[in-house]
Amino acid sequence: MTAIVASRDKKTFLLRIDPDLWADMERLAAAELRSVNAQAEFLLREALAARGVRSKTARKTKPGRED
Repeated sequence: MTAIVASRDKKTFLLRIDPDLWADMERLAAAELRSVNAQAEFLLREALAARGVRSKTARKTKPGRED
């Protein structure tokens, strides 16, 4: 059995997702040099921002990156 080790500052949850959507996420993440998890967070933050929702904790971006 493999242990799942999560970062202390991250919430862990199970997500059921359509296999085709998962494949799209993998391709997009690879193209943007992110993990699928980081890509999902990026897209969720982007979607929230588009709806006028600001995160309580502003995410710092790496130089040269849009995320």
